[in-house]
Amino acid sequence: MSKLILFNKPFGVLPQFTDRGSETKRATLSDYIDLPGVYPAGRLDRDSEGLMMLTGDGKLQARISDPKYKMPKTYLVQVEGEVSDESLAMLQRGVELKDGLTRPAEVERLEEPDLWPRDPPIRVRKSIPDCWLKLTISEGRNRQVRRMTAAVGHPTLRLVRWSVGEWSLDGLQPGEWRHAE
Repeated sequence: MSKLILFNKPFGVLPQFTDRGSETKRATLSDYIDLPGVYPAGRLDRDSEGLMMLTGDGKLQARISDPKYKMPKTYLVQVEGEVSDESLAMLQRGVELKDGLTRPAEVERLEEPDLWPRDPPIRVRKSIPDCWLKLTISEGRNRQVRRMTAAVGHPTLRLVRWSVGEWSLDGLQPGEWRHAE
């Protein structure tokens, strides 16, 4: 068996195997993955979608999730408003957050990517445009991408983690998983 599982976590799924915090049952990883001995390598918030990695190998888990390894994580981010060159430059230099300055990010504007529809769809406001960014960070603070885009005046509407290091979502639909090569 491969040491690493790649999973396309749907929106609204808790990034853990059990739900101990709600009176109503919420979807968890166990609704999609029935393999003993694998655990999440890093987290992906319930309101985010995309690549989650699971492994039973502690050293691999640490290499993926520990910020000291600076493994790049790439996100496709739909934000509110049209992002200016100045805002892009701020993200590229690093953004001051309550817990300190972020490392510089790689960021570029994108045409709307060919993704699956989100369920439920994002809220759309006719008077406020939105745009997509491809954002790569090399650290993993709590809700970091959302906080970074908000800090430059563009709240995140949809967040899809596309890749971590050499691994990507390519070919995986929401709720699907595969062994990494």
